[in-house]
Amino acid sequence: MSAKNKGSRNEHKAMKILEAAGYACCRSAASLGVFDVIAIGPQGVRLVQVKTNRTAPPHEREAIKEFKCHPICSKELWIFYDYQRQPSITVM
Repeated sequence: MSAKNKGSRNEHKAMKILEAAGYACCRSAASLGVFDVIAIGPQGVRLVQVKTNRTAPPHEREAIKEFKCHPICSKELWIFYDYQRQPSITVM
């Protein structure tokens, strides 16, 4: 499986997790933007960058931290590791 397919699969996994928690999700496929998934729900807005088996490089982490958004938004880094059911979630 290519890295692109694996990343796409994990973005869809993230959306399923968020939808099960009551969020409406939108995936930003191949946009090369800061976030891969945007989720809107009763607890606010979650902006999610999804990675597979590695953390984001320093310049991406900095872009996430510096991204200006409303206080109800949560900027998050989700890392899906092989053979684990749930992602590692870091709120930035």
